[in-house]
Order: sequence, then structure tokens, then C-alpha cells
Amino acid sequence: MKNFVVTFARGFGTGGKVIASKLAKELGVHCYENRILTLASQLSGLDKNVFEEVNEKLRTSGGGLASLMSGLPRARKYIARNEKFVSDDKLFDYQKQIILNLAETESCVIVGKCADYILQGRDNVVSVYIEAPRDFCIRRTMENMGVTEEVAQATIKQTDKFRADYYAYYTHGNYWTNPINYDMTLNSEKVGIDNCVSLIKDYLKIKGLID
Repeated sequence: MKNFVVTFARGFGTGGKVIASKLAKELGVHCYENRILTLASQLSGLDKNVFEEVNEKLRTSGGGLASLMSGLPRARKYIARNEKFVSDDKLFDYQKQIILNLAETESCVIVGKCADYILQGRDNVVSVYIEAPRDFCIRRTMENMGVTEEVAQATIKQTDKFRADYYAYYTHGNYWTNPINYDMTLNSEKVGIDNCVSLIKDYLKIKGLID
């Protein structure tokens, strides 16, 4: 049986990363998220911090979150669509090379990084989008990060905007949460974390990608 890849896009606080990790563990494959940054660093010879600076967000100078976000990663203003973005485009290209290579060489799960778009049209790829109501995401963020409701709300809003703008830029205007982009869109609150994993596995069986 040939290699398969499951890509995940996820709203912040939805549990998408947890679902991806659980799925990978149950399937006995690797789950790649920030490890892709490490591999891209090794491929390019550039410091990993350079890739972390633009991890699923666009980079320009200036800007920052309000004081209530003190201690969290600083936000940045977004580049206009008609401005040059050469250096970060190159960083994206290194990550793209890693994702394409992974899809050719092993079965795996890939979280974020526009992987669904990069691997679109391949019959061995299943793309999943995980979303949930805002209240659910806020509660999970407060619990997981140990922050107040106000900080949780701001973190979710800012991170999701980072991801949406990043996705739109590198997919040439595609909309990150458009369900047409994905094989499956799951509500992690209504379905449940473990049931999301089970449903994705069932779909992989339907597609003939796993036994």
C-alpha cells in the first residue's frame, strides 16, 4: 500500500493539534508540525529561529498586542498583497520542499504550513479542518495556557488571523476556513476529540489508504 498523508488545518484552541497527534500515534506514523521548521533549517542551512519567526504568519516590522498579551509572542502587521515578500517566500519554499518530500517518502500527519494546498490533487492525501465554537476554544486555551479569559480571547483572535492571512498569501487568495478546501471539516466540541480521530481513520479506510 502506498504512502498516505493527512493534513490538518485548525482554529486555535480547537484541539486540532491533539487530534493530529492522537491520529498519528494510532496509525503508527510521524506527526509533523514544528519539526518541519527544523528540517527546513537543515535543508537550507539557515538558523531554525529564522523559520520560527515566520511560522504560519507573515512578517513585517512594527506592531504588537496590547499589554494584556504581555509575555506572549508579539503580533505583527500584515504585508499588503502587492508588496514584495521575497525573503519569506524563500523560507516558505524550503518548507514546501520538505512537505513534498515527506509525501513522497513516508506516511505521515502534517499540521498547518498550507500542507493541504501544497499537496492538493493527490489521491493519497486527506485534508482535515478542525473548528469549534469560540467558547469551547476559549475554555481550552485558558486551561492549557493558564491564562485569563481576556488573554485567551485575544490569543485566539490574533493567532487565527495570522493563520488566515498566511494561508491567503501563500495560496494566492484562498480562504483558510473554506470547507471546499478539505476532505473533512469537523467540529471538535460536538464530535469530541477521540471521535474525530475515529472518523478520520474510518475515512482513510473508505479511501483505501489504510486497512
